[in-house]
Amino acid sequence: MKNPMRIALISEHASPLATLGGIDAGGQNIYVAHVAQCLARAGHHVDVLTRRDDPSLPNVVDLRPGARVIHINAGPPKFVPKEKLLGHMPVFARACERLLRHSVPYDVVHANFFMSGLVAMRLKDALGIPFAITFHALGLVRQEHQKETDAFPPQRIELERELVRYADAIVAECPQDRIDLMRLYGAAPGAMTMVPCGFDPEEFGPLDKAAARARLGLDPNEFIVLQLGRLVPRKGVDDVIRSLQYLPPGVPARVLVVGGDTREPDETRTPEIGRLRGVARESGVSDRVTFIGHRQRNELRHYYAAADVFATTPWYEPFGITPLEAMACGTPVVGSNVGGIPYSVSDGVTGYLVPPHDPQALAERLAQLHANPALARALGRAGVRRARSMFTWERITDQLIDVYQSLCETQVEPARPWQRLRLVHPGSAVAS
Repeated sequence: MKNPMRIALISEHASPLATLGGIDAGGQNIYVAHVAQCLARAGHHVDVLTRRDDPSLPNVVDLRPGARVIHINAGPPKFVPKEKLLGHMPVFARACERLLRHSVPYDVVHANFFMSGLVAMRLKDALGIPFAITFHALGLVRQEHQKETDAFPPQRIELERELVRYADAIVAECPQDRIDLMRLYGAAPGAMTMVPCGFDPEEFGPLDKAAARARLGLDPNEFIVLQLGRLVPRKGVDDVIRSLQYLPPGVPARVLVVGGDTREPDETRTPEIGRLRGVARESGVSDRVTFIGHRQRNELRHYYAAADVFATTPWYEPFGITPLEAMACGTPVVGSNVGGIPYSVSDGVTGYLVPPHDPQALAERLAQLHANPALARALGRAGVRRARSMFTWERITDQLIDVYQSLCETQVEPARPWQRLRLVHPGSAVAS
């Protein structure tokens, strides 16, 4: 084993302890939780620093031996949308500095998301700790796709540019992420390392389809199209629903939508369910769309295994962990040709890629898979092989350890950009 390190993972809004599937709980939470635990299993000490969003949370929670979650007081101890958190980052950064200044020295900081990067930059300046950053999403890419609906403050872009300049290492999650960092932010190719997201083979693997359907009470004869994940407009669930109207007559297809903030589908708690039900009514397919509600992680494998195909058609997707999970369960994936999906899904090998906003193209691939079950099974088997060979969390963490080790061997240059960085309003500086 390489020399053990003390590593601080900063994830200001995405706690590894959060209930997944909500508005601000998804892939980043999964990433941080699994990376922290895999690092600890490899013999390293890991502390995850995240913002306290519940007054009842303990100060420290053990994820496993060698990995802890430390709750940092910054802003009200309740849920705050991530778009509204930037103004709380000065307090968060000062608290993290005090904590690390009076603890056993850390070797490296890994920031997750741009606001965590600001904290890591302060720690580098004050304590001389090098940092890597995984952005998980980029403001300029988000603006390209969401335009005026993007609710992040405009300062995000300037701050991301500073982080690209001052980070000791940038971890791109897929080829498109790397291209976007160079195209939009001028990132130097030599400053970036590509390390994808992953899946846990103990959580996700093939199961008997008939047994999975019986367990879930699903019709054994329907052609089931699964959509699973966060229910927000950019995920393109409406296009999966609309695709049903373009299927050939006689295809007994049903879309299962798994996700939301409550176990029973609740339009009040998850307004996107109400919007999607309206889409189903307008498309004349309401009787063929079933909203399942939120499910725990240990239940998801059965839904993946019960499905004939997993459909994921976001407008954009920084990476996307659910296609990996579906592939690991032996289910072919039809996904948008955006972001990280073309990296995880091998077109024509483990599934198919379709344009975003194109339910008719999606329907053509669904019809193809319905007409050729042997092809669907072959794509599923290839997906299992690809997922296990490229995307386990252990493999991903080994790559991150190489990044961390290289940082430990470099001379840290102080960042000191604080005076030029402004947050929500003039006069509110990161260093304040």
